[in-house]
Amino acid sequence: MRRSGGRGALGALTRRLGDFDGCEDAVQEALIAAARHWPEHGVPEHPRGWLLQTATRRHTDRARSDAARQRREERVAREPAPPEAPATDDTLALLFMCCHPALTPASAIALTLRAVGGLTTAQIAAAYLVPEATMAQRVSRAKQRLRASATVFEVPVPGTPDWLARLRAVLHVLYLLFSEGYTASGGPALHRPDLSGEAVRLTRELHRILPTEGEVTGLLALMLLTEARRPARTGPHGELVPLSEQDRTRWDRRLIHEGAGLLIGTFAHGERPGEYRLLAAVAAVHDGAARAEDTDWPQIHGLYELLEHVSGSPLVTLNRAVALAMVDGPVAALALLDRLDTDRGPLAGHHRVPAVRAHLLEMAGDHASALSHYRLAAALTTSTPEQRYLTARAAEAHRRTGTVPD
Repeated sequence: MRRSGGRGALGALTRRLGDFDGCEDAVQEALIAAARHWPEHGVPEHPRGWLLQTATRRHTDRARSDAARQRREERVAREPAPPEAPATDDTLALLFMCCHPALTPASAIALTLRAVGGLTTAQIAAAYLVPEATMAQRVSRAKQRLRASATVFEVPVPGTPDWLARLRAVLHVLYLLFSEGYTASGGPALHRPDLSGEAVRLTRELHRILPTEGEVTGLLALMLLTEARRPARTGPHGELVPLSEQDRTRWDRRLIHEGAGLLIGTFAHGERPGEYRLLAAVAAVHDGAARAEDTDWPQIHGLYELLEHVSGSPLVTLNRAVALAMVDGPVAALALLDRLDTDRGPLAGHHRVPAVRAHLLEMAGDHASALSHYRLAAALTTSTPEQRYLTARAAEAHRRTGTVPD
């Protein structure tokens, strides 16, 4: 009955539409649908009518699809061919796609860190110095905005204005990805080489595509100059070794040479340096000192002053306070730290604030105050290596006070 019903449906459909090949395909699809549907739901009261109705729908859907495809092909044929562009890494392409113009830069970066970097909401919040709940809302709004956007969610062609407009956000994502890999915001290990390694790889690819873009080169130089210190940054048991105590013979001189060479090249054109080139310059000064006591702290302090004007980041000011202590002493640095809004601003609740304050107080000889701030910093961090280091510093401060242990 199904075979004769199929022939009847094909005849009726062909007489109605006049497209034998298309009607034959549509009826075949209807018969396949009947074979799946009827055993479970029962044979309909009018099998031929069911087949005819189903085949008609399939033919209509296919005709619409063919018409839409033809319109797309005609439109593409009328448009000029896109410019030849360098081949782009799939992950880098996804990164540019996620940094969508329909989103604010902050939302695009947060969403991209989730999609490309695989970072948790808590890790992204720590990088942005905002509460986790705030970051969760930001990511959620970004997803809703993309769903509602009429703009096609596609990969821009490398080198085009749309692609370059997204570059700033892409660079920030890569910087945060590397930072989380170099100093994990939480967990048992200080480093996440998978993240920092991927950030370096993607930045190398970006530099290959844009070899004359100063901030791209500066970011790559920053990563290489920083990554060079990784071998000396932890002890035998994964404990944190601060920069001043590292065995500098273990630093990777090959990476330092490459990073310094890249950085020098960016200043050859005389253009004003941006955030990443200035940060790379700070890293280069540190890497250029054979011993900690040879560090050119006045130059580092001057670079951080420039960075404050470029980025306005309170973390830059926090780092400048450390450099200022090495230039003018801890009292001047503590005065600078007091000017930061650390109670209500973006640094509120960040462990680095009491950690830096404790370090400066220790330099000033106030070991009792340093002790309390080291303890506070240890309680605030979620990184096990950092917590152990800060706890050890607190124990040393306690010893220097000469009091009986609690």
